[in-house]
Amino acid sequence: MRKMRRALKMPPCTQLSCILLLLLVLGGGVLSICPSMCTCTRGHRAVDCSGRGLTQLPEGLQHNIRALNLSQNRIHNLDGLLGHFAHLRTLDVSHNRLSHLPGGLPRALWVVRAAGNRIRHLEKNDTAYHWNLRELDLSANQLERVVFINNTLTNLLSLNLSHNKFWTVPTNMPANLESADLSHNYLVQILPGSLDRMPHLARFYLHGNRFTAVSGHVFGRLEGLQLLTLYDNPWACEEEEALTELLAWMQVTPARVVGCPCYTRPICGQAATGGWHFNSNTFPPEGGHVHHVSRPPMQAVTSGYLSKSALFNMNPAHNGSSDSDSAPTPPGHAPGDHGRSLSPAPSLTSTAHVSLSTQTSTTTRPRRVSKAGGMGRGAGARMGHSTSDRLKAPPSTTIALTVLFAFAIPTTS
Repeated sequence: MRKMRRALKMPPCTQLSCILLLLLVLGGGVLSICPSMCTCTRGHRAVDCSGRGLTQLPEGLQHNIRALNLSQNRIHNLDGLLGHFAHLRTLDVSHNRLSHLPGGLPRALWVVRAAGNRIRHLEKNDTAYHWNLRELDLSANQLERVVFINNTLTNLLSLNLSHNKFWTVPTNMPANLESADLSHNYLVQILPGSLDRMPHLARFYLHGNRFTAVSGHVFGRLEGLQLLTLYDNPWACEEEEALTELLAWMQVTPARVVGCPCYTRPICGQAATGGWHFNSNTFPPEGGHVHHVSRPPMQAVTSGYLSKSALFNMNPAHNGSSDSDSAPTPPGHAPGDHGRSLSPAPSLTSTAHVSLSTQTSTTTRPRRVSKAGGMGRGAGARMGHSTSDRLKAPPSTTIALTVLFAFAIPTTS
């Protein structure tokens, strides 16, 4: 009995330890509660505070959260406020009022989305220590310059810099990128060597810029390129020499090029898979043989850079003749060429030299009779046949008498 009493009797220090332990447990429970203005899932480790009108980071976030969504708010600054979230993998601060990428971000981050802010510059220290980063979205900002340090962001696979204010393609882009989006900027040039150390780049988006000419050599080192977009650029199609290298590169690249400069066909490239793609108004490459060339409908790829006469002649519906009026197209000839053979070894030229003839067909057409006369083409043809049937040759006797009569009458001098 005395032993049981001694066992139940606890020293004061032990009781105090229990109280502290209880407080820690309760305190941990309080810290795990989701902030009232957010929604939490996955054991309070995925926190969604988007669209709440927040101006600052909400209080009560767990230190072990893995995903934090702060998009669609009015936050101006997050510097030094996120560094202690050591397990954070995904951070979304899109569509706020940030003037720069938050400083002191956790180095464990895999995904950072900061689109739709007011960021003007990306300095080298903003991304220098993010070795684990795989996706970076800075689209729809006001970026004019980004600085990347060599051999940093080694795990970055996707970079979105679209809808900004770049004039030239950034240099020193991460070497292991697989997708780079620079569409809808003000790009006018790609500096030599800018893309030389990106062998894994598979998708490169350059549409919606201000390119007039690009050397084909800048893409030559992109060994893994699978998709390149070039549409919605004001290509200088009248300057043949400026685009010769680019068009020659498109003949041999296995990549899919969407929006071929100065061409009506929207897709070209893919030399290793489907042959060289060309439209009905351009010649095939050297050694190519054309069995039948069809005229595709006009595509809105580089529209606005072909002449009006060329666009007019591309659409049979707007021509003065229909398909039934023109001569049939022989194999190996483009519609409208009529006897002109396709050269087996042409030179790649710009739209100004593309064979887009505005002349109408030289095939003889029967004259139409106006509706006012009550006859169309068919009626006029039938009338011509009936008239010829009535005008038959006279008998041979009549011809003989006419000849004798002509010799019998003396001529007056």
